[in-house]
Amino acid sequence: MQVTFDEMGTVAVCHLVGSLESATVGEFREALGQLNLGRPVIFVLESVPFVDSAGIGALIGAVRRIRELNGDAAVCSARPSVGRVLKMVGLSRIINVFDTLGEAADHFSGWTAA
Repeated sequence: MQVTFDEMGTVAVCHLVGSLESATVGEFREALGQLNLGRPVIFVLESVPFVDSAGIGALIGAVRRIRELNGDAAVCSARPSVGRVLKMVGLSRIINVFDTLGEAADHFSGWTAA
């Protein structure tokens, strides 16, 4: 798994490349440890072909940690197969899920720290 970050104003954009699964969640968590999580983070999943329960758990854990630090998070651009899994597990009840990065960025356009 490759994890890279971009800045979009006050929002961190986290690009994930590769499967988010039990074998790669350690790399995902380690990469997040290098990021200031006290702000909005958008997880871009367009290059994630597969996610398993460990990957979903890691994503939910990251969202909880971000919120503990007064930030917020969203997921966007999931491939149809990954989007179906996210919908099946009800991820949208925990985190905002958007079709595009632009929609996710618009959601945070007026964000200010709590």
